[in-house]
Amino acid sequence: MSTKKVVITGGPGTGKSTLVNALIQQGHICLEEISRQVILEAKKEGIDQLFLTNPLLFSELLLKGRQQQYLEANLYKNKTVFFDRGVHDVLAYMDFIGDTYPENFVQTCNEAAYDLVFILKPWEAIYTSDNERYETFDQAQKIHDHLVNTYKSFNYKLIDVPFGTVKERTSFIINTVNM
Repeated sequence: MSTKKVVITGGPGTGKSTLVNALIQQGHICLEEISRQVILEAKKEGIDQLFLTNPLLFSELLLKGRQQQYLEANLYKNKTVFFDRGVHDVLAYMDFIGDTYPENFVQTCNEAAYDLVFILKPWEAIYTSDNERYETFDQAQKIHDHLVNTYKSFNYKLIDVPFGTVKERTSFIINTVNM
């Protein structure tokens, strides 16, 4: 049996990181979102919003980091590994802003095969913006649509995570993974 790779995705502010942190607290293997790390590194270089300033460079850094996470997951033999976003999210965000990307982005997505993809719908009741999350709720809804379209274009069957408490949502994910 090989590593089971499970993506948790959704637009900004849908509760992904909260769910991943809850899964970590429950002892599950989770590879956390790297975009905030990329943003903070860019700020150290004096670039306030790398995604807005140079979306292709930002996306290349994200794709490389997520590809590395995908490969790192193989070290966990016979385990389930959760990802806070997958490589395909990079294409969805590039499509959202209307930017083009090189063919190697698509190739990377073709090479990264996830076993399950959970998607969290925009949830206005929990949505907040901060220094790294600058999107409006309306933009979060549009990003959600791009995520759905991107994953479906790679033949993934998305699993909608219902609204609820963190415990209810993590239980739904774990129960579905263990089916």
